Amino acid sequence: MRKAELDILLTRLLQAHPRISDLNFAVGRPFQIAADGLLHPVDMELATGELTGFQTEQLALALIDNNRRLLTDLFTHGSCDFSYFIPDGPRFRVNIFSQKGYISIVMRKLESEIPTIQGLDLPECFHDMAKEKNGIILFVGATGTGKTTSLAAILDEINENEPLHIISLEDPIEYVHHHKKATFNQRELGKDFDTFANGLRAAMRQAPHVILVGEIRDRETMEIALNAAETGHLVFSTLHTVNAGHTINRIIGLFSAEEEQQVRFRLADTLRWVVAQRLLPKVGGGRQAAFEILQNNLRVKDSILHGEREGKTFYEIMDAGSAYKMQTFDQHIIELFRAGIISEETAVAYATSQAKVRQGVDQIKSAKGEKTSDIEGLSLEQDYR
Repeated sequence: MRKAELDILLTRLLQAHPRISDLNFAVGRPFQIAADGLLHPVDMELATGELTGFQTEQLALALIDNNRRLLTDLFTHGSCDFSYFIPDGPRFRVNIFSQKGYISIVMRKLESEIPTIQGLDLPECFHDMAKEKNGIILFVGATGTGKTTSLAAILDEINENEPLHIISLEDPIEYVHHHKKATFNQRELGKDFDTFANGLRAAMRQAPHVILVGEIRDRETMEIALNAAETGHLVFSTLHTVNAGHTINRIIGLFSAEEEQQVRFRLADTLRWVVAQRLLPKVGGGRQAAFEILQNNLRVKDSILHGEREGKTFYEIMDAGSAYKMQTFDQHIIELFRAGIISEETAVAYATSQAKVRQGVDQIKSAKGEKTSDIEGLSLEQDYR
């Protein structure tokens, strides 16, 4: 398949739905697009009705375009990551991988316009994060929950207001930032550096003020990130953890038992914020971001240094930390339900503590005069002896 034919195919798929996030190609399935978190088949008049192994392989080869590094990664490691763009069209983050002897492809559609904190209606504390001068700020959550988009908005705020040197290490580059007030250098894994650890080590010699590390995947990268934060740099990165509390424990778990206490001291000194994200289905279609936010203060430092214990868990600290612009997922989910953005079923399904969210939902419904239970017809026995 030639590139021109591939671009026409991708353009037709993108016209299938107004809110496409991914294109999905798998053997035994038709062409599929992901929109609002769900897969939808697209009729592209395939002779067999489903993609064959030969067709997905041809699509993969057209995307790779004889790139030796990508071919080596695919056949050696079983998958490869890279970016692809349609001329005068959108860019994609592409992952090609093997499964049961066949090739599958997932293409994440990337937005061309740099998001802003105001445009995304992100929490007010995101402006505070953009004003930090050093330390580590972590965004956590599952793949596809919008961590990169939130980080892009914060970096754009810095780019608009501060004459700083920003270096990003990404896999691949998703949002292309242009020089504004800041100088913005973006480096891509596989093209400009070989590992995040080596890229971060090199960045320390490139006089940056702000460093974005696409993902912290191992102990070595975490160690260098801590070192960068300790030497006066502001470091942003992501981790695949479910919430803020698990993030702290995950970082500590990257190191050996002998290093644990030292790591706790370093993390207590350098951590600034942890933001966890989830995407929830909205009433009427689309998705809404929900945030859990942890800011480092004296109580958080104490729990990092000595571990969580009764009355001093990270969840409890966030639950009582609204004065420090902290919040739990459950608090944000209740507010989204109050605003009518999400349904009661969604609120309960995505809660960290279902009991707490059910209680909050019932209070909102009760204030509106709505029923909070399906149980009816209860009465006291008058003749009870």
